[in-house]
Amino acid sequence: MPMSAPEIETLLRESFPDAQISVAGDDGVHMSAKVVDESFRGKSRVAQHRAVYAAMKGKMDGTNGDLHALALTTGVPD
Repeated sequence: MPMSAPEIETLLRESFPDAQISVAGDDGVHMSAKVVDESFRGKSRVAQHRAVYAAMKGKMDGTNGDLHALALTTGVPD
């Protein structure tokens, strides 16, 4: 079942309530997200991406996931 951009943003907002979040894509299966949050400061890019994937709460888990791909851009506020 595809996911809309607002659904993805809602999931991310639960884990990153103060983040700057933007989600793009229109097919509901291949989406992109930009998450800028202070909690990423000092973390590697891999750790940042793992945190975002964890926030997706299983929606990307294997062939049974709702979302096939989520291209990520993460960072800390300036």
